[in-house]
Amino acid sequence: MRKPIYSLTRKLPRMSWNKYNLYNIATKVYRDMNNKTLFQQKWIAKRETRAYHGDELTERQFKNKFFNPKLPTVNAQNHPPVPVLNYAELERRLDFVVFRSNFCPSIYAARQLCTHGKVKVNGKKLAFPSHKLKDGDVVSVDPHAIEMLKGEKGTELKFTPRPFSQPFMFVPEYLEVNYKTCETVFLRSPVSRPNRSEIPSPCPPELHSLAYEFYARGR
Repeated sequence: MRKPIYSLTRKLPRMSWNKYNLYNIATKVYRDMNNKTLFQQKWIAKRETRAYHGDELTERQFKNKFFNPKLPTVNAQNHPPVPVLNYAELERRLDFVVFRSNFCPSIYAARQLCTHGKVKVNGKKLAFPSHKLKDGDVVSVDPHAIEMLKGEKGTELKFTPRPFSQPFMFVPEYLEVNYKTCETVFLRSPVSRPNRSEIPSPCPPELHSLAYEFYARGR
């Protein structure tokens, strides 16, 4: 039996505005792992980061389709560890883009929109949440399928945000969203910049580095 997604005991972060998940993220305390072996540190880091980045994917699916061991190298001051881009390829997924565009309150709702035929890519319906977008692809969502838009057909829809979601409703720099037409353009892959990474994540860079080392072993 699968454990609850928003467990208040495990406190694993998820891509969701669910109030219990937001509470878990806000109260999460990352313990000192100096008493752990290096392998244990890497495994814990993988568990924590993967709970947020692609928790529905199997390890085989992630490693075969979305993990790239060759990350760019950057020699600059105040630059975050490049392994924060460990999950960059996941940001090309159709369901990720629908969620990052704030058209859904969770990645799970974004997948449902895709499978129900409410999402188009370059004007064509695409029911595959795992589809990898290319630079310049245009994603459009049926406005009447967006939970936060309320109103009858033929009338102007009113935006009604979910409780507690406003601080998390921002758009990453690699997307360009038009909320009047409910469309998003995927511009490019996310990158790391001085003092920050473009990929939204509740996990600190150190965990991303350890998670990258977990996946890169033997490569």
